[in-house]
Amino acid sequence: MKICLVRPPSIVNPVSYIASLTPPIGLAYIASALREAGHEVVLIDGIGEKPLQSVPIAYNLVLRGLTFDEICERIPKDAGLIGVSGMFSSEWVHIRELINKISAARPGIPLVAGGEHFTAEPAVSMKQCPGLSVCVLGEGEETIVEVAAALEKGGDLKLVKGLALRDGDGVLLTGERARIRSVDAIAKPAWDLIPLKAYWDNFLSYGVNRGKSMPMLASRGCPYQCTFCSNPVMWTTRWIARSPKLVLDEIEDYVKRFGVSNVDFYDLTAIVKRDWILEFAKGLVDRKLGITWQLPSGTRSEAIDAEVSKWLYASGCRNMNYAPESGSEGSLKRMKKNVSIPRLTQSLRDAVKAGLNVKLNIIIGMPDDTHLDTWKTLWFLVKMSWHGAHDVSVGAFSPYPGSELYARLVKEGKIKHDDEYFDKLAYVDITETVSYTDHISSRWLRIYNWLGFAVFYGSNYLFRPSRFLTTIRNLRTGHHESRGEMALSGILSRMKLAPPVKKV
Repeated sequence: MKICLVRPPSIVNPVSYIASLTPPIGLAYIASALREAGHEVVLIDGIGEKPLQSVPIAYNLVLRGLTFDEICERIPKDAGLIGVSGMFSSEWVHIRELINKISAARPGIPLVAGGEHFTAEPAVSMKQCPGLSVCVLGEGEETIVEVAAALEKGGDLKLVKGLALRDGDGVLLTGERARIRSVDAIAKPAWDLIPLKAYWDNFLSYGVNRGKSMPMLASRGCPYQCTFCSNPVMWTTRWIARSPKLVLDEIEDYVKRFGVSNVDFYDLTAIVKRDWILEFAKGLVDRKLGITWQLPSGTRSEAIDAEVSKWLYASGCRNMNYAPESGSEGSLKRMKKNVSIPRLTQSLRDAVKAGLNVKLNIIIGMPDDTHLDTWKTLWFLVKMSWHGAHDVSVGAFSPYPGSELYARLVKEGKIKHDDEYFDKLAYVDITETVSYTDHISSRWLRIYNWLGFAVFYGSNYLFRPSRFLTTIRNLRTGHHESRGEMALSGILSRMKLAPPVKKV
């Protein structure tokens, strides 16, 4: 069967400090699984095929990549199945429009969607999107292969675990699919279907720009149960790591085949077991591949001490994200973060001393947070700056579909599944942040958001003036050493490509 997979374009605010302009590793894994099962796969990368095309589509929103009409034109008329990925709920309104356009352009072809958003809200997705036939829930490789087989042979999709199907006016869930345990046996991503050169030529990657970069996954899932995270629904709380040797083999293959100089790990929580990361780092040193690598998505600090930090740096690790999320003990307890601030502080000091560039991820405005909790977090940022942290991402809490707090707020009637909710998820546009705590207004939360950046970088440059000069130099030369520099450079670039549309 010929199967067409679609990665939608990115929908961003020109001044957003986050933009998902990265190679689609999830869809590359799905494509590989389908090809291994004997299917012909066509993959349309809505970003990679036109990464510099920027089209204003609404007030302060810009489409980056292929337009919806361009995507529809590229879909083969003889496809037996169309699959669309949807990772970010903030883009749902526009992904919905794309799916309906595809359905109208290619009527009669089953249209399947998968990813974080559809896993978290299959009923809402199918109700709001008449062009959608099936939702794949959770880990998708085994499920999509069974869906394709059922469609090709006339089988019953109700017998395939891990799906949401239309059932009259409602939605039928076919039952939970068990996680893939043998992660080492999963087929490697089908990178030949992705226009990697377009990403490399335009310096588009998840981590800091350190040359020709490849996305990687060394593990799947996360063993923690943070109340703001959708991981327990998408992946469950089982953390499964690949063999360090196989991860090293894959990296070596990319170095030889593509000439990559950097690897970005997209893992939810890469460093959980101290023994695993030491074996990996020492193996990378032994192979002498001469690459750098990064942990841009955040990791835990518990397994990172002075010895681990030394081996991380020796093996080429240069940028690492810690995710304490808050400096308030009360807030950390309520969000089930299970972080020791003194232990994290020591780990950060060890990492900085070893030469690593360390970034912190912070969330403010959690439900039940007070002004005092926020001021404790701001003071925490000053202390982490003093201890040497290089970078910070401060974001207002967004009730992300699939998370425990999202379910609570829906039950309390504080969330409506309308377009305004999806469009205003905080990390898309910091200027339109909505507060979900009764103790802090939306206006104050926006002030705190900007203040978080100001107190961290202000104190950072005050404590270490040379860093300010380095940042100015790097912005001028395009050589980035931190995510902050990369984010600021990206904002300037997006504003140049497409200035914000004036609100009418």
